[in-house]
Amino acid sequence: MKYGAYGLVEVLGSTAAILVVDKMLKTSSVGFETWNTKCGGHVTVFLGGDVSAVQSAVEAVKENPPCDIIAAAVISNPSEETERMVGLAR
Repeated sequence: MKYGAYGLVEVLGSTAAILVVDKMLKTSSVGFETWNTKCGGHVTVFLGGDVSAVQSAVEAVKENPPCDIIAAAVISNPSEETERMVGLAR
């Protein structure tokens, strides 16, 4: 699905990832896309939606985090290659 933006938030552990996803979904009209785990327990969650909704969701977890946030970013108007990468991670 083509989104106006992706929100990415990196945390440590799948429980923390679920807390972040829950908060972001409750904050604004975004959709969960996928998550990616790496060694050491790092989990990056990907949510999509229109730019303002994604920015609002990412800001909500940065301003009042339910757990430790390692990194957070918003990618507005993602490239076709970025869309493909997210699609492969599903």
